[in-house]
Amino acid sequence: MTVRRRSKSRKLRGRTRTMGWGRVGQHRKSGSRGGFGLVGYHKHKWSLVTKLKVRWYGKHGFKSPRAIALEINEVNVGELNEAIDELVKRGLAQVEDDRIVVDVTKLGYNKVLGRGKVDKKIKLIAPSITELAKRKIEEAGGEVSIIRRSFHG
Repeated sequence: MTVRRRSKSRKLRGRTRTMGWGRVGQHRKSGSRGGFGLVGYHKHKWSLVTKLKVRWYGKHGFKSPRAIALEINEVNVGELNEAIDELVKRGLAQVEDDRIVVDVTKLGYNKVLGRGKVDKKIKLIAPSITELAKRKIEEAGGEVSIIRRSFHG
């Protein structure tokens, strides 16, 4: 494969009618471009690939399969605190001693976040919880149990 060593502007000299390209019409139409678009990247335009589009060919990186991707369904402690009476009425939370026991996996959540206020004593059962949420529940007189349950049920 030959390499074009001189730039095109070096060839456009003399300001003649054809500028060194012979009879009228030579080097004018689309045949001189070597094909439309990205044609020839693996053949006669390979020097452009090596110079300008180095990562054009081949696979790059890693994409995690969707089957093993963790889908996080989160709920804030403030939302749980507001809905706790309704959860007890519907049987989704139980009252033990002076605490209300809530298993967030039964509600369809797998992570508890810390936004909101907690003013009730809650015993929370969750697969994952943030430090702020844990601190707020314990400051209100509750406790947190972390279970290692599969996120994919």
